[in-house]
Amino acid sequence: MKLYELLKEIEYDNKIKDCEISKVTCDNREVIPGAVFVCIKGLKFDGHTVVQQALDAGAAVVVCERDLGLENQILVPNTREAYAIMCGNFYGNPSHKMKLIGITGTNGKTTITYLIKHVLESAGKQVGLIGTIHNEIGDMDVPATHTTPDPAELHVLFSRMLQAGCEYVVMEVSSHALDQHRLAGCHFTAGVFTNLTQDHLDYHGTMENYYEAKKRLFTMCDTAVINIDDPYGIRLLNEIKCKTLTFSTESDSANFTSKNMTSSATGTRFALVGDSLIGRVNFCMPGKYSVSNALAAGVASLAAGISFDHMIIGLCSCTGVVGRTEVLDTHTDYTVIRDYAHTPDGLEKVIATVKEFAKGRVITLFGCAGNRDRTKRPKMAEIVSRLSDFVILTSDNPRDEDPLQIIEDAKPGLLEHKTPYEIFPDRYEAIEWALDFAKAGDVLLLCGKGHEDYQVLDFGTICFDEKEIVLRLLKEKQN
Repeated sequence: MKLYELLKEIEYDNKIKDCEISKVTCDNREVIPGAVFVCIKGLKFDGHTVVQQALDAGAAVVVCERDLGLENQILVPNTREAYAIMCGNFYGNPSHKMKLIGITGTNGKTTITYLIKHVLESAGKQVGLIGTIHNEIGDMDVPATHTTPDPAELHVLFSRMLQAGCEYVVMEVSSHALDQHRLAGCHFTAGVFTNLTQDHLDYHGTMENYYEAKKRLFTMCDTAVINIDDPYGIRLLNEIKCKTLTFSTESDSANFTSKNMTSSATGTRFALVGDSLIGRVNFCMPGKYSVSNALAAGVASLAAGISFDHMIIGLCSCTGVVGRTEVLDTHTDYTVIRDYAHTPDGLEKVIATVKEFAKGRVITLFGCAGNRDRTKRPKMAEIVSRLSDFVILTSDNPRDEDPLQIIEDAKPGLLEHKTPYEIFPDRYEAIEWALDFAKAGDVLLLCGKGHEDYQVLDFGTICFDEKEIVLRLLKEKQN
């Protein structure tokens, strides 16, 4: 590809001789002869400092934000944005030939992407998915490294999806990706806003910065699908210019609402009401917040061109999402559920849901992540202690932090209530103890890991699949 084809839709200040380009990269270690090297400044590393290494490896052009005094440099206002657009141009902008649906918010993104994919597929559409658990091209799984991939990886995925015949791509859109312009050059048929609660403040610094990052999605979409049960959703509704569709489990002022909700451990029944239409939904996931996720998926599917009847059929035929309020098949007289809840709001919602149908005690096992926002640790513990009948405080992914210090950070919230608790820094030991402790009618809720099959410790990553661990421990107990 010629250089100036690669630079289409990018603002730049100077011109150099046109040339053939072999590759686009922001990693100096991946430069090959004829490549464009894009200098990106991150939190810990600045690509402008390794330009000579890139030139030595054969870079034909350097794209930078400041004048490096090079004959073959292109100056741009924002190299992150330029890099994303160049990656799209290099692969022929495959995303422009499909309908993109993006989901952003603190909680619910993974569940909603899977629900939308299922609804679209049940209507006969070919769908790609990009998200936290993995990426999917039709029926083929592709490993995921980030919730929203690096631009080069992202456009390779788009290209593979287009070649596989995908009409739609449903993707989780993280605040990090939006802040870092990874999606520059993409356009969305629909964008979904789920909610906004405290998370990622170690990166964004303030809730206002976090909100503004999320808001960027709605400058690049045709229709915004917004949860107006969330105060940030109401704010977003009043601040964006694109077409909007709203949903709510509480307010009749929304375009789409839920009515007559009944919940059990195996799911929820409700009526989906909107636009003079009523659909009866027998949904496979329990709780009010699961209904909110179903509404988000349903309304987004409508915005993407699916009929109301096909949308209702799709929601009713869904079988659930791995690690999201997932009831494990334990054959015990108590219930074991694993869920990905790892924020204050996520914990509050899942525990409140379980309390709706639990016949005995709600026993919640949870931990707080290392190298993440420390201020939410006592808040998480307070919520778990307030809503549960018994609490087991353990580790999540401590990373290179001391697990005991993480527990100490959380403990003040635990002590705000008189709820009995136990502390086990070792998560395996905590689960083993919890399975012995649970009685008939209890619900043991394992929070934080969800779909994850690993645990990140100070010496590295170990295999840690809670579903397998629970089933193995129970089998050992029977023998």
